[in-house]
Amino acid sequence: MNKEEKINIVRAAIKEYPDFPKEGILFQDIFGVLSDPSANAALHDLATGHAVEHAANVDKVLGLDARGFLFGNSMALAISKPFIPIRKAGKLPGQCAQMKYQLEYGEDTMEVQEGSIKSGDRVMLVDDLLATGGTLAAACDLVKQCGGIVVNCWVVIELAMLKGREKVGENVEALIVMENIE
Repeated sequence: MNKEEKINIVRAAIKEYPDFPKEGILFQDIFGVLSDPSANAALHDLATGHAVEHAANVDKVLGLDARGFLFGNSMALAISKPFIPIRKAGKLPGQCAQMKYQLEYGEDTMEVQEGSIKSGDRVMLVDDLLATGGTLAAACDLVKQCGGIVVNCWVVIELAMLKGREKVGENVEALIVMENIE
């Protein structure tokens, strides 16, 4: 099966939920992909393939809480690089570097354990969805605050109409770009 066929299988398995988490939002749910073994396998192949393509320029793979963990760890293993979680505040033990950021529907704080990103580390950030870009932009800022360099941001789904890519300001690659969601 070629890359385009795998992408089509993944796209077909994404479930949509209107008015979640609040009215007016059409939520794109990656869990539909994970509950379908064929789509899950296709996504795994696509994610690890992306990591392999970028392996020479990546020192660490960072997954964003929580769905970025589902793909980021496999991507890190595929290229024999460390996997580092970026979590919501209060979820990691030890000393943590923090970054506050705005969500589409509020404010939050993300953390990474101090010392897990060293000065000059080249990192790939992984998440399931790029919407308005606040979470991914904050993760990029957190990496830079720790001395790291963001070389690639990879997401499964990008909601292009929300222009999150512009807010992130880094190299963003999306497996599936949704132009209009109605």
